[in-house]
Amino acid sequence: MLIYDSVHKKKLPFIPIRDNEVKIYVCGPTVYDDAHLGHARSAIAFDLLRRVFIALNYKVTFVKNFTDIDDKIIKKMHESHQSLEAITSHYIERYKAEMHALHVKDADIEPKATETVEEIISFVASMLDTKVAYATSDGIYFDTSKDKKYLCLSHRLVEEEASQSRVEQKEEKKDQKDFALWKFSKENEPSYPAPFGTGRPGWHIECSAMIEKHLASEGDFQIDIHAGGADLLFPHHENEAAQTRCKSHQELAKYWMHNGFVTINGEKMSKSLGNSFFLKDALANYSGEVLRFYLLATHYRANFNFSEEDLLMSKKRLDKLYRLKKRIFETPPSQISSSFKELMLEALKDDLNISKALASLDEMISAANEMLDANPKDKPLKATTHANLKWIEELLGIGLYHPYMYFQMGVSEVEKADIEALLQERTEAKKAKDFAKADTIRTLLEAKQIQLMDTANGTHWEKVNA
Repeated sequence: MLIYDSVHKKKLPFIPIRDNEVKIYVCGPTVYDDAHLGHARSAIAFDLLRRVFIALNYKVTFVKNFTDIDDKIIKKMHESHQSLEAITSHYIERYKAEMHALHVKDADIEPKATETVEEIISFVASMLDTKVAYATSDGIYFDTSKDKKYLCLSHRLVEEEASQSRVEQKEEKKDQKDFALWKFSKENEPSYPAPFGTGRPGWHIECSAMIEKHLASEGDFQIDIHAGGADLLFPHHENEAAQTRCKSHQELAKYWMHNGFVTINGEKMSKSLGNSFFLKDALANYSGEVLRFYLLATHYRANFNFSEEDLLMSKKRLDKLYRLKKRIFETPPSQISSSFKELMLEALKDDLNISKALASLDEMISAANEMLDANPKDKPLKATTHANLKWIEELLGIGLYHPYMYFQMGVSEVEKADIEALLQERTEAKKAKDFAKADTIRTLLEAKQIQLMDTANGTHWEKVNA
């Protein structure tokens, strides 16, 4: 397995810390609003990473957090007059439902910042004890001068960050690069008692504390892979690494992985620009699997430009998989083709080379169709092809729908009921040998872009250009 490491800026052989085990931590969302396409892109990228490791027979522990206390959430509390728990539980539930629609599997562990406060307080206290952190009138800050390797992740220049720091300029800070580990309580804000002052966690500290709580073992704080969006490399991941390094004298992660940005019609996605495409809006128009396949088909490190035209082209590619599935799904699966499996895994072992993997999938689909055209009753071929597609369901998270149901997407429940009623009427007409009426119903449905297929197992239908 080769992984592109964001720190070394090159592909490196993946060598696990412990044989045949891999510990992965992915930064999850701050739950103050609905998920957007950037969240979906990151979730799908590292869901694929996890699936590939499982296919390679690794024991995987996958952790993804929820930031459920933050300035933006507190602002939402004041604006909506809702409790922190009401807001965050609502958006966590929405996020998980939308991830399930994208066939993104739940993490093995999904910690929340508010459930990690005890560990965060202990973490901050230890850094105060070792003089790595200091107090000001508004909180506890990490002293970046104590970390001689600070900025080694992002390779940013100290002078550059002095002028571009995302941290608010504060006179009490020893250096403007220093960041808050703990924010002292303010009026009408959630807060927790701590020996160094009542308050709440800063952003960066939660991930270090969660990793220590859920993934550290026998004094070993390092994990195999830390992942997230490219926008998190600085300052979030830089600061995580620094505070863990100073507390444990170990590097936080052996490998750092980051997915690329999302643009919409060529413009960088941003709420300030008014083009932050909420995932709920995309799912209202397209099935989760169609969106997953579209987002999956671009390499995770590349910047991704969302356009509906490209999405529809991507769907046509996915349609081919389902058309093959229609031809073979009634034949039980046998053994997967070892050569096909090897081609897919060899591609994905190369830093998740999805383009090469999907090319192999396309070739398998084309070859299977050609052989079925020549011999439509070839049961061994159908059984092997079915096994190949079942394996793809687990490896890529696509092809999970019944093939006929897939081609009915985009049809409302009311429309489906009307179609089924007409099909029943057509069946009765055929039984009565009223073939003129049966043909009239077929013509009526075709005018509604509904195509009928009469098979030995009954009449099936699909939406043309759905």
